[in-house]
Amino acid sequence: MKWTDSREIAIELADTHPDIDPLKINFVDLRNWVLALPGFNDDPKHSGEKILEAIQMAWIDEAD
Repeated sequence: MKWTDSREIAIELADTHPDIDPLKINFVDLRNWVLALPGFNDDPKHSGEKILEAIQMAWIDEAD
């Protein structure tokens, strides 16, 4: 997975952290959780606020 795979990342995060409300997560934790996902293999330096927002929004959609 790469940073641009926001939907796939969101699905993995929802499965890995089912008790977390994605509306309440901060970007530091979100970034760290994405980096810890199995199969994630992108450069940590390529994450930014827009990418993290897209992942968070996709996770919110998954939670609904």
